[in-house]
Amino acid sequence: MVLSKFMPHNPKFAAKFAEAAQNAHATAQALVDLLENYTDVERKVQRVLDFEHEGDRITSEVTNLLAESFIVPFDREDILALNAELDDLVDDMEEAASKLSLYRIERPLPQMAQLARVVEQQCALLAQGMPLIEDGRMVDELRQLSQKIRALEDEGDRISDEVARHLYDGVTEVPQMIVAMRSGEILNLIENASDQAQRIARTVESILLKNA
Repeated sequence: MVLSKFMPHNPKFAAKFAEAAQNAHATAQALVDLLENYTDVERKVQRVLDFEHEGDRITSEVTNLLAESFIVPFDREDILALNAELDDLVDDMEEAASKLSLYRIERPLPQMAQLARVVEQQCALLAQGMPLIEDGRMVDELRQLSQKIRALEDEGDRISDEVARHLYDGVTEVPQMIVAMRSGEILNLIENASDQAQRIARTVESILLKNA
């Protein structure tokens, strides 16, 4: 099946979305490194922030490209949605990293690293699939990647739910309460990134259906 409405005459959008997905994957890898090897924290947090700045640059370039382009590969609304969702994905990861530093977290919950690894796997799949978004021959492959991303999101939910059940176990003093609340907030940000990866997969699926 060929996506007849896709217009390969303007491949710049696919290239930019691929670049954004690759940057999201690099961000996730940096977050995993921060959480799994919790040393030299400020430098590693800055590395995540640098990727977030790069993501902002790509997002701006897509917006400018859209404004300048007469021919676009699919609906402008879908381009805007996909652009914003990729930006939000990186923003969630950057905010999680920044709050590890801001809150002076001495020892992150091990589930933070587990959940970040889930996000990293999702972002790897997005980076794999995004260059194919304008290729009508790759519809089935993109759908398979999307299903894997959704399955990983379910795994992320399982990890988050398990933490929520036990986050306040043994908490009897105010300082412990503050640490638990801040840890929960950071974990939620990483979970948001996982949810955002799933939203991106759904947007891609929507684009495929519209242009089938």
